[in-house]
Amino acid sequence: MTVYGVLVFLGLLYASGCGLTADSSGFEDRIFETRDGAKFRVETVASGLEVPWAFAWLPNKDLIFTERKGRVRIIENGKLRAEPVFTVPDVEPSSESGLMDITLHPDFVKNSYVYLGYAYNADGKRVKVVRYKFSKNSFSDPKVIIENIPAAPNHAGMRNRFGPDGKLYVTTGDATAWDLAQKLDSLAGKTLRLNDDGTVPPDNPFVSNKAARPEIWSYGHRNAQGLAWQPGTGAMFQTEHGPSFFEGKGSGGDEFNLVERGKNLGWPEIHHNEKRDGMVSPLLEYSPACAPASGMFYNGSRFPGFKGNFFFGCLRGARIIRVVLAGSKVVTQEDLLSNTFGRIREMSEGPDGLIYFSTSNRDGRGSPASDDDRILRIVPN
Repeated sequence: MTVYGVLVFLGLLYASGCGLTADSSGFEDRIFETRDGAKFRVETVASGLEVPWAFAWLPNKDLIFTERKGRVRIIENGKLRAEPVFTVPDVEPSSESGLMDITLHPDFVKNSYVYLGYAYNADGKRVKVVRYKFSKNSFSDPKVIIENIPAAPNHAGMRNRFGPDGKLYVTTGDATAWDLAQKLDSLAGKTLRLNDDGTVPPDNPFVSNKAARPEIWSYGHRNAQGLAWQPGTGAMFQTEHGPSFFEGKGSGGDEFNLVERGKNLGWPEIHHNEKRDGMVSPLLEYSPACAPASGMFYNGSRFPGFKGNFFFGCLRGARIIRVVLAGSKVVTQEDLLSNTFGRIREMSEGPDGLIYFSTSNRDGRGSPASDDDRILRIVPN
């Protein structure tokens, strides 16, 4: 292995928290409490999984989710179906990438559309979003929404989610080619905005710039994996992975960002808490790295004190971070479930008003328990 290769390996080891052992024994009997006195328990929803990356809820409240290897699985009436409902034929799982996000169309009841975001090989690693029809536990009629997004085993993004405007937003990584994040002729290191059929909305910020990709909504991203909109304001917030030490920019620097139309988030020109005219610095920065892998706003009624709070799971940080906001201003934050369940990937509010999250301990960077990986949920005590 070259010296560079050794540095890359050590950087990944450091950034991922490889070997971290969490103690989740007896968690069913534990009562957890937030700083402001909210008490909760954690329940197992499903176990024996392999890197569950993303959730979506069907109209009947069944939970459909992805496993990184390429499987789409479903929990029906609270019970995990043994066999996948679909396996993506051309998925390319490696390191951080594979089958990643799953999203339902806002009019799923009428059109049955499901969107999958995943890595594949096409003259090198790429990422695409494909729309399927999902009916009677069967996927059919694939339609490519966007493809040939530059990717790599690391820094492949991605989240594809519908915003309150009915448009599909897609986060992409810089494919470990940092400079692509600043190039408007590349889809790497961006947030993209599309119509539900993959066409470009005419009000996107760079549509009139012939030197830019019209799909781009924001740029200067390293690797955003959390994406959610604030109830009431409709503002978009993202979580993003910061640099590793072998990139020569210092480790840590993970970000919680407000992302707006046409804005430049700065990577790789600025990082951590650096500032520069015309670039956006993070609302929150995390050093050492916590490796934020998700993002959600809570809008339910089961936890009244959580209303409007932002939550995200951490891989290296092995915890959930709760952020209390007043508009776009951070009021306070706190860690939940630290070092209890290991690496935490997805987070989402269920139709029952509970908070669901998944572990990522079988991704090659954790120390899995015998029943990992798991989907769990936070319930009031």
